[in-house]
Amino acid sequence: MCGIAGEIRFDTQEADASAVGRMAETLRPRGPDAGGAFQQSRVALAHRRLKIIDLSERAQQPMVAADLGLTLVFNGCIYNYRELRAELEQAGARFFSDGDTEVLLRAYRHWGPDCVARLHGMFAFAIWERDSGRVAMARDRFGIKPLYLSESPDGKRLRFASSLPALLAAGDVDTRIDPIALEHYLMWHAVVPPPHTLLRGVRKLPPATIAVFEPDGRRTDTCYWNPPFAADPALAGAPYEERERQVQAALETAVARRMVADVPVGVLLSGGVDSSLIVALLARAGQRDLNTFSIGFEAANGELGDEFRYSDLVAREFGTRHHKIQIDGATMLSHLPDTIRAMPEPMVSYDNIGFYLLSREVSRHVKVVQSGQGADEVFAGYHWYPPLAHARDAVADYARVFFDRDPEDYLRTVTEAVAVPGASLGFITRHFDRPGAATALDKALRLDATVMLVDDPVKRVDAMTMAWGLEARVPFLDHELVELAGRLPEQDKLSDGGKGILKAIARRMLPPEVIDRPKGYFPVPALKYLSGPTLDWVRSALHSPSARARGLFREDYVNDLLAAPDQHITPLRGSKLWQIALLELWLQSHGL
Repeated sequence: MCGIAGEIRFDTQEADASAVGRMAETLRPRGPDAGGAFQQSRVALAHRRLKIIDLSERAQQPMVAADLGLTLVFNGCIYNYRELRAELEQAGARFFSDGDTEVLLRAYRHWGPDCVARLHGMFAFAIWERDSGRVAMARDRFGIKPLYLSESPDGKRLRFASSLPALLAAGDVDTRIDPIALEHYLMWHAVVPPPHTLLRGVRKLPPATIAVFEPDGRRTDTCYWNPPFAADPALAGAPYEERERQVQAALETAVARRMVADVPVGVLLSGGVDSSLIVALLARAGQRDLNTFSIGFEAANGELGDEFRYSDLVAREFGTRHHKIQIDGATMLSHLPDTIRAMPEPMVSYDNIGFYLLSREVSRHVKVVQSGQGADEVFAGYHWYPPLAHARDAVADYARVFFDRDPEDYLRTVTEAVAVPGASLGFITRHFDRPGAATALDKALRLDATVMLVDDPVKRVDAMTMAWGLEARVPFLDHELVELAGRLPEQDKLSDGGKGILKAIARRMLPPEVIDRPKGYFPVPALKYLSGPTLDWVRSALHSPSARARGLFREDYVNDLLAAPDQHITPLRGSKLWQIALLELWLQSHGL
């Protein structure tokens, strides 16, 4: 929905409004409709607005409620804001605007930091309490909306922003590479779990967390959502049809919630089960003239670059206004630098360019879309989940299918100066050891839903859509739907090749070809099988003076990758060459 930024001083100095202004300008693409700023002594806040709910000037931010002594900057959408407003009005609250921003402000006043547990939606916000001097920051349960932090070396200043590059624009950031984050990036499919980022001087607030900063800089973090991932005996004992009914009802509610807007809402339609099911549910709910959008690329190495066959089928079935975008190789290559620059952190998945160019087209038609991300992680749709149901060593089995490198290959990749072997394996071991997930599959689903999903597909979709002032909503990450999925028996998810219960629901609504097709991804073959101008560009970046000076990767290993890029493919079918090149290209794009 927007972009937020700010600076808090923990001493007697005034906040640097000019630095906050530079951050806000960097965030302009996230909020192209309006901007605002606020400063009072040691606090400065800024906001860039994308008008989705309450399009009037009354909903401008930073929002100041002088009667409450509160000032708010907020990025996201609270889907149940009308219900919360009615509850607050019953308690005596009076409103001057009609949107979700003021509801959040007054909910904080009424319930305090605990208000986050009542919110259905995606959000990142910061609230300054005038009278206490306290600042509270929070992030939604799945981290759909980002929040990056940078603290001065003396601990006297904290800056925050909706993207990492915005913090760089403010200046005075330690831009040295964090070796632990680099190990995560190279081992765990570019997943860098919070609080780390690849830069030592930037951290990110974990999802489902509210952090309260006292005037002297003391910080208290509270995780407000930690659902169990374990089959519920009572639910397992119910007839299968009842479980299916409950999942469908929860999904219908999730999709309906994400239609809350004062502007039209479209759907990113890949042609897979998940996005197609969203279209079907909206059609059943009476939506007409729905705009749907698909993208395709040129084939490469015998691999198709589009799935139009399936998206066309769904569009015809439900009579949507379907928009197909076909991208040739030259167009893709010309937009790769801008795509990389739009990344808040390096994100290696090929479909970044797909989402970037798709979002460019979609933003010409609508401001809000629903998207199918999250279904595979929540309902066990990937091929590595069934073996985990019988795993003897859950950590090793998970790493075997999901890690991009084994420890030996990692040590061949990086120089000794930045080698920190074992960080990712240790993180996963600790996560699997936590209580609240009964089986190896439950542990893997919890890890993927609460960590991997946050810092890979969710971050990717937010970054690429918001680069064009487009808001993406993800109904499969409705927290009540995810809680229900976590309580289902494993077989409900693993059956029918994965996502069994979703497919059973879909069979009543979708053409069978969409459900029984081979599992697809967002195909961009030209980035998996690097050749021609793309390979030349990658070679130039990795042999550049800045790359050599940085000294992250062993030169002999880089040369091996460049000599035969098609032979160095990860277990998840990614390119090891593109992975290291993407990191270097991202660093160069920000002058680092």
